[in-house]
Amino acid sequence: MPGKGGSGGAGAGSTAPDRGFRIDNLTLDAATVLRRNADIEHERKVAIFDLLEDNSFQPIGSDGGPYHLRLGIEDGRLVFDIRVDGDAPHGRIILALSPFRKIVKDYFEICDSYYQAIKTATPSKIEAIDMGRRAIHNEGSTLLKERMAGKVDMDFDTARRLFTLICVLHIR
Repeated sequence: MPGKGGSGGAGAGSTAPDRGFRIDNLTLDAATVLRRNADIEHERKVAIFDLLEDNSFQPIGSDGGPYHLRLGIEDGRLVFDIRVDGDAPHGRIILALSPFRKIVKDYFEICDSYYQAIKTATPSKIEAIDMGRRAIHNEGSTLLKERMAGKVDMDFDTARRLFTLICVLHIR
């Protein structure tokens, strides 16, 4: 498989062989996202922009992309619909949502606390809440990497940005 072992991997000053193992387009299922406030909309835009600028996404057994990822929720499950070459189907990964529910709920609660704190709290209080927010976000990102193991190899930053988008999909 390209990018694994041999002379095509990272290092040696050339990243061209691995450029295909990335997401170059991302679509969120608009029907899934029911409500977006300004803070959530901003988080969504930043996560998508950062993801498209720099990511590592390699479905196991794939010959390469780049990939168009459609992310949504169907029948209570998280769906990664992976496409290539002008939107041709490449594969779907379906994950149970239940392992993510508590982390997403905790993340929303601490984000609400953070947005309230930045209005009136002291800088040290804001920093403490932000550290907790980042810790929960990292926990969700680690869970996503674990759930995708054996299906997609991705770096931690890619998992972080995808976790943000999973949270956006959970808004009711």
